[in-house]
Amino acid sequence: MVAAAMPDLQAAVDDFVIKLKRRQVEGSLATAKSTVLLLRQVVSHQRIPSSGPASSLIDAVKSVGSRLIAANPMELAVGNMVRRVLHIIREEEATIVAAQVGVTPVSDSDDDADVHGVPGLSAVALAAANRTALRAPSLHNLLESLPTSAGANVEPVPESDTKSRSSDKNSKSWKLKHGVIDAIGLLLGEIENYHSEISEQALEHIHQNEVILTLGRSRSLLHFFREAKKKRSFQVFVAEGAPRYQGHKFAKELAAMELQTTVITDSAVFALISRVNMVIVGAHAVMANGGIVAPVGMHMVALAARRHAVPFVVLTGLHKLCPLYPHNPSVVLNELKSPSQVLDFGEMSDCLDGTDGSPVHVVNPMFDYVPPELISLFITDSGGHNPSYVYRLVAEIYSPEDH
Repeated sequence: MVAAAMPDLQAAVDDFVIKLKRRQVEGSLATAKSTVLLLRQVVSHQRIPSSGPASSLIDAVKSVGSRLIAANPMELAVGNMVRRVLHIIREEEATIVAAQVGVTPVSDSDDDADVHGVPGLSAVALAAANRTALRAPSLHNLLESLPTSAGANVEPVPESDTKSRSSDKNSKSWKLKHGVIDAIGLLLGEIENYHSEISEQALEHIHQNEVILTLGRSRSLLHFFREAKKKRSFQVFVAEGAPRYQGHKFAKELAAMELQTTVITDSAVFALISRVNMVIVGAHAVMANGGIVAPVGMHMVALAARRHAVPFVVLTGLHKLCPLYPHNPSVVLNELKSPSQVLDFGEMSDCLDGTDGSPVHVVNPMFDYVPPELISLFITDSGGHNPSYVYRLVAEIYSPEDH
């Protein structure tokens, strides 16, 4: 049964790698969800040994994750989800270790006894357990801890009883694996509820008769505006987002909601920003320093907002939060698209091939980097946060070992 399942898993990994390379997965949200679903399959199919169960899972996730990240380095949501799952594994292991330390009696007379009377526990694992004890526990961990506390006075298993000890190890491996799978399920729920969690905060930030400016198209912003439209009347300026002109499609979607919408050129942002009450945009990724990777032209909009003291608000989910910094050499912050989006090859063929002189070169970047000092507020599925708070969010959902 396991042998038959492994080829299916390998085929699923290969298929997703191909989709990432061909850019067939549309949007960071769909990419994050697909990545987590695949990693859940990896965990469920992984055979866990009785010794070192966490390291076995970590190695399996890292092996698949490295392939996914290499397939499309610009899609940072893939690496984010791989690191989230690795963090889940480490936290579940630390929870089990903490439970062992809490219920096992310590022998003061035996100087050669294992640490805290628990065999096979390294100082690293104990340190992880201590870190976990200092953090606010998740609902899953609280529920898992209830049976443990009830059995705190159970006598320790004699060393001579090898069968009981083996059974105990197997039960811990089972508990780790299924605890990780349950926690991954919670992560999937977080991703699936992202739009609704963001939208619930719309009325706190959009007020009556305000003028809001945005650039390009964002699904989260569409849901945000739809929720605000239920009780607020406001106007939206949409910068078209050349050369892909996603703002045109976004303007049609807003007009279908009977929202007063005005399309402007990207170059008109500075001219009209003084009439705007707030800038609200989406982001492709949020870096560890609080800066964002966003559609090209966004830096210009942020500069205009800063110049006229207009709040620059970013909607983003925790699945877009990357624990890496923009100066990291391994981080790819941009991608060049086809020159045909900028120039018509038919009309400009003489210039492009150099027939009439030196050829014209066309550069068409897809993204901008906006530094944290130009951002006023992040609205996430966990609430509103200043850019200076991003490092705390990174510490909560990622392990330093996986950065």
